Amino acid sequence: VQLVESGGGSVQAGGALKLSCKFSGGDFSTYTLAWFRQVPGKEREFVAVMRWTGGTSFYEHSVKGRFTASRDDTLNTMYLQMNDLKPEDTAVYFCAAPFPYSTALDSAEDYRTWGQGTQVTVSS
Repeated sequence: VQLVESGGGSVQAGGALKLSCKFSGGDFSTYTLAWFRQVPGKEREFVAVMRWTGGTSFYEHSVKGRFTASRDDTLNTMYLQMNDLKPEDTAVYFCAAPFPYSTALDSAEDYRTWGQGTQVTVSS
């Protein structure tokens, strides 16, 4: 499995960005996919996850109501729509996948494949 993120950039507070995660090398429909983020000197932080079954999604508390995860099974791509961005959202955002049919949630240890990351910078 390979994951490639895109869509990062620099915006002012209150702005929006949409990240994409292109999936290849497996059956996309059987994979839970998640977004994590990391700032220098800190551990990788869970942002959002979409389970492979039923499309159920869960969000980290600080992004709930502002970020929306979605997936397009015809394009093998997962998205993260980020609205009302805040300076504290500044980080490198990573897409991650566990083993197929996994119900992994918010622990980075449960994910075995990671993309290269895309930088999101929010200025005040």
